[in-house]
Amino acid sequence: MTSNTSPTLETKRLVLRSLEKTDSEAIRFLRSDQTVNQFVKRPRTATLQDAINFITKITKGVSDGNWVFWSITIKDNPELVGTICLWNFSDDKKTAEVGYDLHPKTQGKGIMSEALQAVLKYGFETLHLNQIEAYTHKDNEPSKYLLKKHNFNHIENRIDKDNLDNIIFTIKRS
Repeated sequence: MTSNTSPTLETKRLVLRSLEKTDSEAIRFLRSDQTVNQFVKRPRTATLQDAINFITKITKGVSDGNWVFWSITIKDNPELVGTICLWNFSDDKKTAEVGYDLHPKTQGKGIMSEALQAVLKYGFETLHLNQIEAYTHKDNEPSKYLLKKHNFNHIENRIDKDNLDNIIFTIKRS
């Protein structure tokens, strides 16, 4: 799984590409905007330097094989509108967690659904994962809807010890 960059994935409308330094303003927005982060428990990226530091951290993690991280862009427009990643891999590299966020101006248009479908395919067919998990806030209805739409199942007996407001979904390779 070690690679210097995340592979580019293309869908009908999207290009999922590696995170770049030029994405710093979009990353600052995504990681500090109240709407995007209302259900996410993570440090805010308040300044451009915070965003550059985040991009550096992500780039190193991708290079070290710790995660695969994509910038979501609309075809013919290089501007980042969201991110999606596979991370938190199990020791045997058979299970990973998916994480995602999306700019409010592009929510409700099927963009994350299209990106998630591409990442699930990559995870199961290229990385040969057996299972992909998703942690989402119990009140984040759009995220729960997205996961259920893509055949994730809520695992009611599991809890996220780091955030008791989260619920856990999983999908297994068919």
